[in-house]
Amino acid sequence: MAFLNLPGLGQVHYHEYGTGAKPMLAFHGYGMTGRQFEVLQKSILTDYRVYSFDHFFHGKTQISGWSEQQILAGMPKAMMRAYLEEWFKQHGTQRISLMAYSIGANLALVLIEEFAEWIDEVILMAPDGLSVYKGFNFLMHNAAGKLLFKTVTKSNWLAPGVLKSLRRIRFIDDSLYKIAYSEMDTPQKRLDVYYTLNLIKQLQPNIVKVTDEINRHNIKCHLIFGKHDMLFPKSSAANFIQRLNNPLVHEVPLGHWLVTSQLDEYLVNYKL
Repeated sequence: MAFLNLPGLGQVHYHEYGTGAKPMLAFHGYGMTGRQFEVLQKSILTDYRVYSFDHFFHGKTQISGWSEQQILAGMPKAMMRAYLEEWFKQHGTQRISLMAYSIGANLALVLIEEFAEWIDEVILMAPDGLSVYKGFNFLMHNAAGKLLFKTVTKSNWLAPGVLKSLRRIRFIDDSLYKIAYSEMDTPQKRLDVYYTLNLIKQLQPNIVKVTDEINRHNIKCHLIFGKHDMLFPKSSAANFIQRLNNPLVHEVPLGHWLVTSQLDEYLVNYKL
């Protein structure tokens, strides 16, 4: 069991796996843990040693000394520096790669802003953070949205009703409904959703800076999208993709639930 002690934040738990020699730091999606990427046995894990972090309010990672008011205000972007600074203290300063899925991409993209000169490759799967997602932006930054999010979190019946309505009007599909419902079916799960999304709401990447740094340092950039993903589809990343010199863009016949054995087979055949 391994941890990073991040000053002013708390204790971040990370998982270490993979048979490769090249170090890769990884950030999972909502409701998962750092073990999410273990399914990529035939592709990523043969070339990399993965150090995959549990998010706050996930797994064994614990925030320390933060009031609810601080959590709802969000974690400043500058605090992300501590992830890599503390990892370097444990493992030595060295070149690394990054991997992230869904909301975890926000953390990886912020690290690119600060440490691009140390990064060889980045793999982003169904990534958040490449454009403004109107749904999250409404819940996190709009007064009415924030009140709605808080109200839904406190209610035992409202969350399922809202999700059913969103599915009925086809704002989300069946797969997204199942994922969201499974993460909001108890008071504790709803509170964890509320705290998690508020904590990371300041971690909004500067896309101009990120793409400039990727181009300047010739970072190999893989962008992997699900063809049937209604949450973060390829189309939402058009501006980000256009700004890159040599992006490697993949669109696979999957939905948002992307980190699967099917993706592992695709990456093996592609010879990532």
